[in-house]
Amino acid sequence: MSENIFFFDTYAFFEILDGNPDYDKYKDAIPLTSIFNLAEFNYCLKRTEGKKIADRYTDRYLQYLIEVDIIDIKDAMDFRMNNKKLSMPDAIGYILARKHGVKFLTGDNDFKDMPDVEFVK
Repeated sequence: MSENIFFFDTYAFFEILDGNPDYDKYKDAIPLTSIFNLAEFNYCLKRTEGKKIADRYTDRYLQYLIEVDIIDIKDAMDFRMNNKKLSMPDAIGYILARKHGVKFLTGDNDFKDMPDVEFVK
């Protein structure tokens, strides 16, 4: 696994944006993500910060999108069937992180003891 590349779930984006000092070491990491995580990030930001800010922050991460194919979707939904508390973006993100050999960066308690997770609260 690469040391400075992580799959950022939506939780990680918000912790960095909010200035959580526990996430400082990830500010310079390469933040792989999916269109689903960016959609969730954009939506949550629009609710709290408005369209202009939400779109600006979302655009900042476009270059780090990784493609999702139908096998990823099927695998993620299999994974979610066994982990029903997970959101769809998080299930897809976790599968993508494992597929690409990087750790899934999150502070979501549902991932705390899972393999290949960088859990930071």
